[in-house]
Amino acid sequence: MGGLTKRQVEFFERVADLLKRARNSIVRSINQTMVQTYFEIGRLIVEEEQGGKVRAEYGKHIIHELSLRLTKEFGKGFSQRNLEQMRQFYHVYSKAQTLSAEFGLSWSHYLKLMRIENEEERKFYEIETTANNWSLRELQRQFDSALYERLALSRDRKGIKELSEEGQIIEKAEDSLKDPYVLEFMGLPDEFRYSESDFEQKLIDKLEHFLLELGKGYTYVGRQVRFTFDDKHFRVDLVFYNRILQCFVLIDLKIGELTHQDLGQMQMYVNYYDRFVKLEHENKTIGIVLCKKKNDTLIEITLPEGNNQIFASKYQTVLPSKEDLRHLIETKE
Repeated sequence: MGGLTKRQVEFFERVADLLKRARNSIVRSINQTMVQTYFEIGRLIVEEEQGGKVRAEYGKHIIHELSLRLTKEFGKGFSQRNLEQMRQFYHVYSKAQTLSAEFGLSWSHYLKLMRIENEEERKFYEIETTANNWSLRELQRQFDSALYERLALSRDRKGIKELSEEGQIIEKAEDSLKDPYVLEFMGLPDEFRYSESDFEQKLIDKLEHFLLELGKGYTYVGRQVRFTFDDKHFRVDLVFYNRILQCFVLIDLKIGELTHQDLGQMQMYVNYYDRFVKLEHENKTIGIVLCKKKNDTLIEITLPEGNNQIFASKYQTVLPSKEDLRHLIETKE
């Protein structure tokens, strides 16, 4: 950098970092103020409507006139549609003060969240968006992939309620699992023919997306990770580490139907990692066989009672039907 010393470079970088953090803080502050203002505008509209004698007609009239006046004074952003959304925003968020009582998300996020009719589901996505700093695009993807329904399927009514109050809390291996895993980002049609190596490569090519689908705490370790004993070589398709669970997570990919041999092979992989790879302070290894089809009875018979290390989950390469998943949740209850 033009003959600058290392000390000078570090000094300039610290100053630049300080300015970047200040700018980000200003943007967050402006965003929060804007959303809070929209909430208050919505409140004023609702209160004014309630004071009118003929609510429906008066409501349309007052929003129309307000739109004209605000647009004339402040410019774009105050169309009738936008004002109606501010009114809806107040209706939705004045009923239940949750994490978003502080309005830490962008207005675009709230426009999406408001369209989620189920209050528990809306609260879940609100908490997860804030906790994971999801962009609007990622929030939309998680909603489209039915994350809430997929997590709710493995929980009782109390567990489903906790999702809406606390988000996804990971305390044990089962908490981090999904069934199915949705891999639509790979761009593979549902009936497309591909090999396991092609499938693996597609996941690696879209690793960032796959990590988001895996969920909280996952870091990538490697693919086709080899280990050897008795002069025989074995390879684990994908190895991850979960920082929350403090353990290795091994994933084997199967493009066909799950067999008991697949589960037995994963058991061997997990045993090896537990005995020769994991450190003393780390928790037991988790093994996931990711397959196109599975038989729950086969899994139950093959794995030991009380198993909490080996799991099998389906994957699908197209977005699931949220309606079908909701029906499964209702019948389960």
